[in-house]
Amino acid sequence: MKILVLEDDPILSDILLCHLNGHRHQTVHFCDGRLAFDALNDQKFDLLILDINVPKLSGIDLLKEIRTYQNNTPTIIITAFQDTAHLKKGFENGCDDYIKKPFDLEELDLRIKNIQKRFHIVNEEALKLDDDISLIVSKNRLLVNGISYTLTRKECKILLYLCNQKGKVVSSEELIQNLWDYHEMPSEATIRVYIKNLRTILGKDKIQTVRGNGYLFE
Repeated sequence: MKILVLEDDPILSDILLCHLNGHRHQTVHFCDGRLAFDALNDQKFDLLILDINVPKLSGIDLLKEIRTYQNNTPTIIITAFQDTAHLKKGFENGCDDYIKKPFDLEELDLRIKNIQKRFHIVNEEALKLDDDISLIVSKNRLLVNGISYTLTRKECKILLYLCNQKGKVVSSEELIQNLWDYHEMPSEATIRVYIKNLRTILGKDKIQTVRGNGYLFE
């Protein structure tokens, strides 16, 4: 799952990120509620883990604001507050679960699994293409440095094919023969547009053009 973690305690943040990444989740961390809110305008997450008492915008105020915009991403509130008033406020503003600090990581795992079951979230393993690049083929989703991009189906297939041929020059003709049906048959200009779109996300040097021969994924 792709999880946004809002927590300003550096020690707890490190523990959470290490634990979640170790369970093959993709995490994006913020210690500032306003920065987390901005990220939610640009990225899609499967789960939010929000501390209440953080700078700029509290976890509950952040949750209240995104629910106003019909962002219904499942959310677990974590907090050191022990009173029921904060618990009540969290649920009133749209949280789906609530954990009081200190808590065991096993408890967090159980609550995440419960969220996955309730919201039918499949924890798909991303296919690692490079150190900072992963691809979730079934969702046509490309992850670069923790940022998620949605590809077209053909862009996804082209990237996967080039990656499987890593270090080998692949011609436009080879791509067309392997990725298109006979009646579709795109032009080389169309292939160039797909490659250009992928380079916009990956950086221009990731897919090299070998003039007169084709493309090379490095």
